[in-house]
Amino acid sequence: MTHEPRVVIALDVSSREQALELARTLRPATDWVKIGLELFTSCGPDMVQELKELDYNVFLDLKLMDIPNTVKKTVSNCMHMGVDMLTLHLLGGEKMITAALEARARQDLKTHSRPILLGVTLLTSLDRSDLPWPESRSLHEVVLDLASRAGKWGLNGVVCSGHEASGIKKSAPEDFCLVTPGIRPGPDLEDQKRAVTPYRAMASGATHLVIGRPVTASVDPLESLMRIRRELSAPF
Repeated sequence: MTHEPRVVIALDVSSREQALELARTLRPATDWVKIGLELFTSCGPDMVQELKELDYNVFLDLKLMDIPNTVKKTVSNCMHMGVDMLTLHLLGGEKMITAALEARARQDLKTHSRPILLGVTLLTSLDRSDLPWPESRSLHEVVLDLASRAGKWGLNGVVCSGHEASGIKKSAPEDFCLVTPGIRPGPDLEDQKRAVTPYRAMASGATHLVIGRPVTASVDPLESLMRIRRELSAPF
C-alpha cells in the first residue's frame, strides 16, 4: 500500500519577509516547512520561532558534520529552538551520530522536544561522476550502504533521492523516514541530477517530499502546491 507523504516546502530564500509571506500563503495546504542554510544564516534562530508561531512543523536542514562534541552541543541548541526535524551528514561517522543521539536523549528530558534525526546520504545535485569512490562502486550502492548505517546507528531516517527510496525501504524499519528532495513536477531539473516527480517519489516509499522552487518560484505558489497535492491525491 502506498502511503501519502507529507509535503515539506523548502523556504530557500534570504529574506525574512519573503519567507513569512510564503509561509502564510501556503499554510492552508501544508504544515511542514524547511529552513536551510540560506535562510538560517540570513535570519538566524528567530526564524524557527516565527514559523512555529504559524503552527508549522520546522525541518532545520543544516547537514551537521563536525567533531562529535561540537555536533552534540549543536543538536542541544537546535532542540531549544523547538525544531521538529534535523539533518546530520552520515559521512561524519558513527561517533558523531551517537553524540547527536545522546544529546537528543539528554535534552528531551529538559525541553520535551524530540526532533526526528535524519542522516544525509548523497545530495540530489550529485551523480556518479561527482563521487570520489572507485568506479566499481555505483552511486546506488553508496547510498544504500549509508542508509543502512543510519538505521544501525539509531537515526530515524535518511534524506535520499526518489531513485534510491524503494531500495532503502526494502530493508528499513517500518517507521523509518525517507525524506526526498529534488522533487520536480515537470521536465526542468534545474541543478538537480537525480530528480523525480512527486508521484514517483510517493510510489517509491518516500514519507516526506521536500519541494522548493516548483512552488516558491511560481507565479501562484498556493495553486502550484495544490496541483501537486492533487497529483498525490493527498487531502490535507
